Amino acid sequence: SPTIFSIMLSSLATGTVITMTSHHWLMAWIGLEINTLAIIPIISTQHNPRATEAATKYFLTQAAASSLILFSSLINAWQTGTWDITQLSTTQSCTLLTMALSMKLGLAPLHFWLPEVIQGTTMLSALIIMTWQKLAPMSLVYLTSNNLSTTTLLILGLLSTTIGGWAGLNQTQTRKIMAYSSIAHLGWMATIASIMTNILAMNLIIYLLLTMATFYSLIITKSKTIQDTSTTWTNSPYLMILMMLALLSLGGLPPLTGFIPKWLILEQLTAQNLTTLALFMTMAALLSLFFYLRLTYTTTLTLSPNTTQTKFKWRFKLNTTTTPMSTTLTMAIFLLPLMPTLML
Repeated sequence: SPTIFSIMLSSLATGTVITMTSHHWLMAWIGLEINTLAIIPIISTQHNPRATEAATKYFLTQAAASSLILFSSLINAWQTGTWDITQLSTTQSCTLLTMALSMKLGLAPLHFWLPEVIQGTTMLSALIIMTWQKLAPMSLVYLTSNNLSTTTLLILGLLSTTIGGWAGLNQTQTRKIMAYSSIAHLGWMATIASIMTNILAMNLIIYLLLTMATFYSLIITKSKTIQDTSTTWTNSPYLMILMMLALLSLGGLPPLTGFIPKWLILEQLTAQNLTTLALFMTMAALLSLFFYLRLTYTTTLTLSPNTTQTKFKWRFKLNTTTTPMSTTLTMAIFLLPLMPTLML
């Protein structure tokens, strides 16, 4: 029902806004719970066992993470007498909060729920989980960045970039590939979270743009496996070119937008004398780049058997799906010339 779906989406927006604007731990927890309860019906719209399993896994994981957040704030309030989000001072509460937010986001080694949930739901629900649902916990990371355990975040970031690239190598389902891509990108954000929050915010915005652009392309072409992407050319050569550039940008190749956050994060890690960590994260990024290049290859250089009988659609019709896709693709590809302005 469109009415019910709009109510769920408005509840998602409300929960995120409550969490992002709250200064009290209880209000932040309420916003996270509204977010979780609103996404459950959206995940289970297909009414099959796989969707029900995905919704159950998502609920249990998010409920456990929310309980840990509430428990860490309770420990902090017991010892300091304040419920303010920015007033975390005890080691136990800082470590608990770091692990809870990592579970919320899907950072390794607390990532096992994310690929299974993404694979068990529709493309649109997967897009919501990997974009909008990251905003509320990431805003808490932003607000408490000075209090989170820096060492824990750096270890989780390195693990996430490595596992996200390594586990994505043998996947054939596009949703699982995007899930492991999300884990790898979140690892980069976790690494820079306690060092410079401005780069964290910029990285999050670019990640949202790139993920939305790629998902819109996959939704339009109905590509659920790597083999399905070979029919993109028959759909529209224009869409094929944009999808190729979006995938390369998601991989972080230098001429494109996706290179900006990696460049700045590596620069900051080197400035903080974390050169070894920067080297290992660069090598882990090559693992992710491999499956992006494999997707690019099947999208552009592999033709389906029925290509010769298909009339190519060079004119790209704009509608409610393709208009935001065109906008996000353009921003995802051509933001790099703005880099000198951002640096100033």
